[in-house]
Amino acid sequence: MPEQNEVTNEGEPRRVARLIRLKEVQHRVGLGRSTIYRWMSEGKFPKPVQIGGYIVAWPEEVIDEWVNRLAEVRRLG
Repeated sequence: MPEQNEVTNEGEPRRVARLIRLKEVQHRVGLGRSTIYRWMSEGKFPKPVQIGGYIVAWPEEVIDEWVNRLAEVRRLG
């Protein structure tokens, strides 16, 4: 099984991106499918990457950053 962390030429660890599907994205952000796709079209939510045919997924790191950014905006008011 591949390692989650690889080493770059510079000797620094490089994290391998994990892709998550819509159901997990919905669970993590607490939004429904329609809202996610509407917000994507409005530029309020990150767009997924196409991984084959009609299959899309989001890099886990992108969703985590979006959630953290939203929490920070709400915290600051």
